[in-house]
Amino acid sequence: MPIRRLDLNLLRVFEAVMLHRSVTGASRELRVTPSAVSHALARLRQALDDDLFIPGDSGMEPTARALQLSPGIADGLGRIADAMSRKAFIPSEAVRTFRIAATDYAAVVVLPRIVARISPLAPQIDLRVFPLNRMDVVRQLDDGRVDFVIGWFADLPDRMCHATLLQESEAMVVRRGHPLTTGPVTRERLFDFPHVVVELTGSEDVATDGFIDDRGVSRRVWIERLILEAADGDTGLTGRVAISVPHYAAVPPLLQVSDMVATLPGRLAARAVEQSGLVTLDLPYQPQRANVDMIWHRRAERDAGASWMIQQITAAMADPAS
Repeated sequence: MPIRRLDLNLLRVFEAVMLHRSVTGASRELRVTPSAVSHALARLRQALDDDLFIPGDSGMEPTARALQLSPGIADGLGRIADAMSRKAFIPSEAVRTFRIAATDYAAVVVLPRIVARISPLAPQIDLRVFPLNRMDVVRQLDDGRVDFVIGWFADLPDRMCHATLLQESEAMVVRRGHPLTTGPVTRERLFDFPHVVVELTGSEDVATDGFIDDRGVSRRVWIERLILEAADGDTGLTGRVAISVPHYAAVPPLLQVSDMVATLPGRLAARAVEQSGLVTLDLPYQPQRANVDMIWHRRAERDAGASWMIQQITAAMADPAS
C-alpha cells in the first residue's frame, strides 16, 4: 500500500502492540479500548497482507514481517515525534522512566554511581532494571522495550551505539584457609580444584570464547579464563566446572562452604573479600582486562531525555569521586 494512503495512527498501534505483546497493554498505553486496538490491527493486517501478530505462549508474538518492519516504524515515529515536539528536556521537571538491562554486576558496581549522579538533578526520573541473562538484547532495543544495556560486548550492528563505562580485570577468589592460600599458585594446582563458573545465560550452549551472538551483538556471558584456555587446548590441562550459576551474587556463599575456585570481575572480588571473608589469589598469568560498556539504539540520540541520560551515566562513571 502506498504510504500516502496509510493511516499513520495504525503505526502507533503497531508500535504499542510490539512493545507490550498484548492488545490490552497497547490499549492502556494508547488510552483506547481493546476493541479499537483490535480493529486497527485488522486494518493494518489487511493493508500489509500479513498477520503481524499471532497469539503465543508469551502473548501476541510478532511474525517475521512484523519484526522486519519494527525498527523502521519505531525510527520513523521517533523522527515525527522529534519534529513535532519543541519542548526542551528540563531534568529537574522531567517525569520519566528509563529501562536498563544489566547483570547483577552492573547493579552492584554501576547503578549506585548512576543513582548518586541523577537523583539530585532529576528527582522524578525512575529507573527499571531488568536481568540481562537470557534477554534478546537487539530485539529489546529495536522494540524500545529497554533504553540501555550494560555488559561486555564485542561486535555491534551499525544501528547500536556504545560508551565504555569502566575497565575491569579478573581476580580469582577462594575461601579463607583454602589449600591454595599456602604455597605458590600454579596452573597445575588451580586445576586440582573444581571451579564455580558464572554463565550469564544459564545455558550450556555457549562458544568456548565465552561470547554469544545476539542478532549481530556479540556479548560476553562467561569469563572463566582458565576453563576456556583448557577448552581451547592451550594448556594440556583439564578443568572441571563443578557448578555454573547465572548470577555473580551466588558465588561467595558457594566458595565459603567448599574448596571450589572462582574467577570474578575485580571490583566484585574486592567486595567478596571485604564482605564474605574470601581471599584473592596471586594469579600465575597476566589477568585479563575487559571494557564494561553501555549500548543503546541510535535513535536515542535524537531523544533529548535519553541523550541527557547517556551524558549523566558516562559522567558518573568517569568521576573518580563518585
